[in-house]
Amino acid sequence: MGTTPGWYLRRLSRMGPREVGGRAGDAVRRRQWRRSAPPDCPSVTGARFTAVLPAGTIATVSPDAAKRLIAEADRLMDGHAEYFGVARDDLADPDWWYDPKTGRRAPVGYAFDVPYRDEDAVGDIKQIWELSRHQHLTVLAAAYAITGNERYAERVAEHLRSWWEVNPPLRGVHWVSGIELGIRLLSWVWIRRLLDGWPGVTGLFEDNPVALNQIWHHQRWLAAFPSRGSSANNHIIAEAAGQFAAACAFGWFPASARWRADALRSLERHLRSNTFGSGLNRELATEYHGLVLELGLAAVAEADAAGVPVPAPVRLVLLRMTDALAAVVDNRLRPPRQGDADDGHGLVVDGAGTDRWASLLATGDAVFGRLDWWPAVSGTDVRTPLLASLVRPYAKNGTAPAVIRPASRPDHFADAGMTILRGPGEIWCRCDGGPHGFLSIAAHAHADALSVEVRHDGVDVLADPGTFCYHGQPEWRQYFRSTLGHNTLQLDGSDQSVSGGPFLWTRHARSRVLAADTSGASVARWSAQHDGYQRSVHRRRVELTAAAAELRVIDEVRGPRRDVRLAFHLGPAIAADLVGNRAVLTWTRDGEERSAVLELPGQLSWRAHRGESDPPLGWYSAGFGRKEPTTTLVGTCFADGAQGFTTVLKFRG
Repeated sequence: MGTTPGWYLRRLSRMGPREVGGRAGDAVRRRQWRRSAPPDCPSVTGARFTAVLPAGTIATVSPDAAKRLIAEADRLMDGHAEYFGVARDDLADPDWWYDPKTGRRAPVGYAFDVPYRDEDAVGDIKQIWELSRHQHLTVLAAAYAITGNERYAERVAEHLRSWWEVNPPLRGVHWVSGIELGIRLLSWVWIRRLLDGWPGVTGLFEDNPVALNQIWHHQRWLAAFPSRGSSANNHIIAEAAGQFAAACAFGWFPASARWRADALRSLERHLRSNTFGSGLNRELATEYHGLVLELGLAAVAEADAAGVPVPAPVRLVLLRMTDALAAVVDNRLRPPRQGDADDGHGLVVDGAGTDRWASLLATGDAVFGRLDWWPAVSGTDVRTPLLASLVRPYAKNGTAPAVIRPASRPDHFADAGMTILRGPGEIWCRCDGGPHGFLSIAAHAHADALSVEVRHDGVDVLADPGTFCYHGQPEWRQYFRSTLGHNTLQLDGSDQSVSGGPFLWTRHARSRVLAADTSGASVARWSAQHDGYQRSVHRRRVELTAAAAELRVIDEVRGPRRDVRLAFHLGPAIAADLVGNRAVLTWTRDGEERSAVLELPGQLSWRAHRGESDPPLGWYSAGFGRKEPTTTLVGTCFADGAQGFTTVLKFRG
């Protein structure tokens, strides 16, 4: 399904004159490039790759991490992988334009003529693009670096030569999106680094005219078509990080110095604009916090490897992002499931089973130093020692400013509208009063103002539903982004939206936190309200009583008579027995039976829904492209004037 004209009109309405002008210039440039063949890459002589890992780095990789990596590499060598819930067995010799989900193959032609949002014409674009990020090749290259087994290096070379041959500059779907080009360049830098001991590596890269042409054209494209204005979110971070990494490590071209300087300026500017002062990502999507942090760390690693000075604000933003991540994770190191998530990673050199968030915190420890209140990180990964070998430790960096870091674990992030309440039995509750919208758009936030997310020892009890999809299945996209799809209150069957629509380019509910007290008293409290419904205000208060292991949610609605629906989505591990307005919840954690009681407001009529498809209700998405049935409890009534509803979740034992 293609993007509708209304979508473009809403998007245009959020653009400023500078962005409109920039996009108009991009359109002219695309037409000019279409009329002529891509220029030849400038002649390169004497190219050398010097951004190698310091001696002894590979020896610091733990045996457990190496074992997981090699197991994953062997699986790839056998042709097996899984992307977004779809298994592939063709990776020994892949078709780079094939979508295994729909069975479709993207059309050939000038890149900017490809209707990549139209699944009927192209297939699932995420499935097609993901393999061409070449992060499976960084895994194979890392396996070579650890084992010295040349079969891994040879497979990497085969895939790169194959990709370069069938994806010449500006031809086809892999030349459409800047984030894809940026991440691909970053992968190529690390592939070259990890294959440094292989005899064939110079023939694959610096002595290979085809490789030089691809590297140069990727950077030329990124310099010509940066994401602008309302699209300048995590995409431009990936573009700048990839451009900067390539201009540092592959600085062989006349334009390399200019590309490097421009990319570093862009990275500094957009890291700051993408990040609240508290350190949380402005898109209000946790996985994009992780992606941006990974990209930023990888870019700094290239700068330090090449001896390029990095502006102090870049390191400072990454430090704050790392501290913020350490602050919001639960006892199992799981961060909030907030906003969009598409399983995107900046740099992949680890095997299956490696915890992304533990890896980021381990890298943060190595680069910035952990604070006393940080959670303990167990387990090991490959990426941390590799990055840490290149990045200068923050405290030892002469350009790093002195900064006051939190003396105790922050629980309230006023600028991002996030508050974490913690209780006994590892109770963890995220309360959302965020300013939904990034710059001029809603970006990757969901229509979930005043939503709560509750876990017990890392198990989702009241669960954020996740994302599931972007293009191709609009009814499912709408459900997973909707107000009804979250643990909050819906009025008159509408999403929280000032402009009255649930689509990407509308401005979501204006919400504000009224109070937050997480100081360790016997009762932790949070309250907020939003005006995302015409003529009505929704106010919510959450209280966590430690002694009773009890969470109380009080909702107030003020306004004219409205149809109220209050939804509570249970995690997929939770079984529920609903009788009237009382639900007994049970689950198992580490072989131990656990339970809770959910006392629901008696003014509403309650029903349990599970795995319904028309319309969707009762679903949970553990990762992009995957969904499974779960239980959703929905209460309905008509409210007139001021109405209050109280929900009590009490954990047993």
